[in-house]
Amino acid sequence: MKAVRYHRYGGSEVLAFEEAERPTPAEGQVLVQVAATSFNPVDLGIRAGGLQEVFPLAFPHVPGIEVAGTIAELGPRVEGHEVGDAVVAFLPMNLDGAAAEYAVVPADALAAAPQTVDLPDAAALPVGGLTAWQALFDDARLQAGQTVLINGAGGTVGGFAVQLAHQAGATVTATSSPRTEERLHEYGADRIVGHLDFASGALAVDGAPFDVVVNLVPTTPEETAALVDLVADGGALVSTTTPPPENPGRGIRTVRVFVVSNAEQLAELVSRVDAGALRITVADRRPLADLPAVHDEAASGRLVGKTVLIP
Repeated sequence: MKAVRYHRYGGSEVLAFEEAERPTPAEGQVLVQVAATSFNPVDLGIRAGGLQEVFPLAFPHVPGIEVAGTIAELGPRVEGHEVGDAVVAFLPMNLDGAAAEYAVVPADALAAAPQTVDLPDAAALPVGGLTAWQALFDDARLQAGQTVLINGAGGTVGGFAVQLAHQAGATVTATSSPRTEERLHEYGADRIVGHLDFASGALAVDGAPFDVVVNLVPTTPEETAALVDLVADGGALVSTTTPPPENPGRGIRTVRVFVVSNAEQLAELVSRVDAGALRITVADRRPLADLPAVHDEAASGRLVGKTVLIP
């Protein structure tokens, strides 16, 4: 089979589109014929070796932590799934991924793929959708009637977060560039403001203070600490990037978000997609052989929106 692999840590030049042996599912695993995988920013850090203490790799390594495809083979002791089932999953970050024609996937990570979108586009759902869900509901404990600021709403996670927070009955304020304002209003954002001006001193945002502030963009420790001023007493600040300050006072909880695979939550997200309540936005669909170029574009800031890669 064809796969993208790398045999050592390094820059995008280590990514090789090459022949690889088709894997065989072990106990508790299935073999998925890949319809698409996707690019995620964490892929850069894993490939460069910056995360090897957290996600150690065995080489050669196949990247791609999201997958959409059809089950081609069942490993021993797999129940509840059948060959031919269309599925999606968030894969373990330190094991071989889905940048290949076939991928081995833990059966307990699988959810049925949405039926209302093209199967390759479903590869854009697991990581972004689960990150948004866990940040809002598991970490921030967002409830109906509360107010939330989503900093960096124009990205993939932000788009899902706006939709989920709106559906939960929260009043949503989002930071965004003009390019994504219309889409975020369609997603349910009540108020859209420009990028936060950390250089101006004390942050001022219409609608503050917020019950929940979700930070989805890279910020310095000082900028992340400044976000505390936007949180109401007893509220929550959660960040997917820079760790927020511990024990900032006023009863505010702070959490660094670490997304985990959760098939039950993923199935709930799929059900919302199929019900027309959750939209998946894919910016580009590219052949798998383009993955090194996608890494380069992401590293230079030229990659806009979610890219899925098709074998």
